[in-house]
Amino acid sequence: MEGLTLKKEIVSTFLKNNILVSRDVLTKLNEPGIAERWHAALQKGTQPADLLSNAPVQSQNQEDAPTKAPVRVVWDYQDIIKKRTVQDFVDYFNVRYKAIQRMLSARQELTNLASIVRLRGKKEREEVSIIGMICEKGTTKNKHIVLTLEDTTGMIKVLFSKNNKELYEMGQDLVYDEVIGINGTLGDGIVFAKSITLPDIPLGETKRAPEEVYAAVLSCVHVGSAGFEKERFEKFTQWCHGNYGTPEQRAMAQTLRYIFICGDVVDGVGIYPAQEKELSIPDIREQYKEAARLFRGFPSHLPLIICPGNHDVGRISEPQPKLSKDYAQPLWELPNATMVCNPCIVNIHASENFSGLDVLMYHGYSFDDYAEIVPSIKNSGAHISDRAPLVMRFLLQRRHLAPQHTSTLYIPDPRSDPLVIEKVPDLFFAGHIHKSGTIN
Repeated sequence: MEGLTLKKEIVSTFLKNNILVSRDVLTKLNEPGIAERWHAALQKGTQPADLLSNAPVQSQNQEDAPTKAPVRVVWDYQDIIKKRTVQDFVDYFNVRYKAIQRMLSARQELTNLASIVRLRGKKEREEVSIIGMICEKGTTKNKHIVLTLEDTTGMIKVLFSKNNKELYEMGQDLVYDEVIGINGTLGDGIVFAKSITLPDIPLGETKRAPEEVYAAVLSCVHVGSAGFEKERFEKFTQWCHGNYGTPEQRAMAQTLRYIFICGDVVDGVGIYPAQEKELSIPDIREQYKEAARLFRGFPSHLPLIICPGNHDVGRISEPQPKLSKDYAQPLWELPNATMVCNPCIVNIHASENFSGLDVLMYHGYSFDDYAEIVPSIKNSGAHISDRAPLVMRFLLQRRHLAPQHTSTLYIPDPRSDPLVIEKVPDLFFAGHIHKSGTIN
């Protein structure tokens, strides 16, 4: 059989069997003897032995693909539609205080723990411990840091001496509205701080899955923007199929099991003044339709876990509900998509002998503030776009995704503060900053 006809018949057979033909496969077919050998194998009803090892392909047949890895939503937000009042804000900050107070109360560092009102009955120079929310922060004329801490019983000032360098630097990083514990010596209407206790997360052995698998994390795809990185996105899609990158990168793609998309799926419409001049797709529904088309290019066996961001349709106030079906219906129709709110916690890769990994997923709208207002982060030497991992660590230590009142828009839920990190995650994925980075 003539070479060209032989190659066409081989490609036709691949397509009939729902196998995507990559450029590598076509290149391989041009090598001497390959077309004849592959044709003979296909005639016998078998797959050529050197097909996958030399030229990766991706089967579209779900029966041939790896079993879909489990994704379970551990926590997402159930909204209540109601008019918000001043009392809702009061109740919201009270439930936040109580949630973090419970974490701090269990800490051994906070001995002689007392409410602020009970300090009145104690003697000066007595060792005391208190838990409070920061409502004021400033410096004295001698450059000491002074805070006003508030609990449900009252307020008191706390002083951090500039002569205690380590404590002073910790005090500089404190932000309004976070809840902390203080050990110190009681003075006349003031506590002289000796140590700060943050709610933080316990350090332990890193939890690991029984086998090595990978999760890819995307954010800020901004489909519909004139600046959408189409070529890079297509290369990433090809890598997911094992058809792009170095041999090591292709081998990694074979163990890819999850794709997380942390918000700003599309660029949106009317997000900022004159945005329409920077859009390639000016219609919000068409943006989501195009996003769904692009996401269909991922291997169908890989779960896509998708949360909204500040550019997506719907309210910006956090927690943000799942993407609206009225506008983003094409994404909901993807068979491998799990739609979640922002923030949320999902459990992945659980099995009979492994409890899985809990992933805290957050778009990261609050990150801009902390990259600038926290001295240790601002002065870290990292460019603002490289500070996201430092901000994420800072927020884990505070056990809150946006402790300072002005750092994000939020819903004042009187039942609970959904931005409190009650459950300690194994992994924390976020976006918004437009730069990749990791920290352990």
